Amino acid sequence: MTLKDTAIYIGKAVFFGLIMAGVFLILTPLLTGQDSNGNLFQSRGKQGIELSFSHAVRRAAPAVVNIYSLSIDQNQPLNSGALQGLGSGVIMSKAGYILTNYHVIKKADEIVVALQDGRKFTSEVVGSDPVTDLAVLKIEGDSLPIVPINLEIPAQVGDVVLAIGNPYNLGQTITQGIISATGRNGLSSRYLDFLQTDAAINAGNSGGALIDTSGQLIGINTAAFQVGGEGGGHGINFAIPIKLAHSIMGKLIKDGRVIRGALGITGEPINPVMAQILNLPDLTGVLITDIDRQGPAAFAKLRPSDVITKFNDEVVPGVEMLMDRIAETPPGTKVTMTIIRNGQYFDVPVTIGESI
Repeated sequence: MTLKDTAIYIGKAVFFGLIMAGVFLILTPLLTGQDSNGNLFQSRGKQGIELSFSHAVRRAAPAVVNIYSLSIDQNQPLNSGALQGLGSGVIMSKAGYILTNYHVIKKADEIVVALQDGRKFTSEVVGSDPVTDLAVLKIEGDSLPIVPINLEIPAQVGDVVLAIGNPYNLGQTITQGIISATGRNGLSSRYLDFLQTDAAINAGNSGGALIDTSGQLIGINTAAFQVGGEGGGHGINFAIPIKLAHSIMGKLIKDGRVIRGALGITGEPINPVMAQILNLPDLTGVLITDIDRQGPAAFAKLRPSDVITKFNDEVVPGVEMLMDRIAETPPGTKVTMTIIRNGQYFDVPVTIGESI
């Protein structure tokens, strides 16, 4: 056998081996009832292999709690007869911190948290943020279940999701749907971009978990689209993305509230007509339409019709980005705004104030 023939023989063997390895990798999940995306295929005995989200639910559901109110004038033990169902929450750490919605707990006299294993705890409110409708509770307990999270993988339109909560105080319930849209804003606050899903979120689901098919938390359920005063049932429901919720939670644990910066302006995007009138080079930036006379912008001599193009040398593409940067800047911080006024560029130093 020549050297060439030997090389061909070895090449064929390697190629065949790679093909068999690929087939093995594809068939193994189907034969074992597992896959790399969270065990979506489950063996059902003689029923064969079926699609199932039970693995994801087992990972996340124990950390989703029911939240109740206990009236302060009742001296009864912590049992279901003395409790009024408010909503749901998610245990985020072994230290007992729980994320929920602000509207779930804002009128509660005393808050009771019930775990899925039957344990009940009275809880304290660590902090709340009405702007994003988030609150953090704390309980003291051993071996608390915590929800898996991944802050680095954003939810995408078309992702399959599961909503876990306590709708209508019926007990823990799972509903399934997909992410219909991301970045929905203007619903309650300019600081908040919602995930939109058609997974049912009913009364009592608020504050519960929105998870992906691997069981990782991707959002906190918060609201259903309302028509004529009735919520739910329309396939349009909303959740707060976990990255934002986790950030707010950290601030509430640290300070008990969210401290946001403020500039004291009202602004709008640049449209083609306005760009032509103001002789602007493009459509990036924010047009100042109004200024708080006692705010930081007024003290810095900014004016209506000024166009903010940069925030600390970072290009400003639109209103949302600018407002986010301002809100994230600690009050008292000095920043530089690049503006266009009467066709000329200026750098304006501004000291950020505090949002009230």
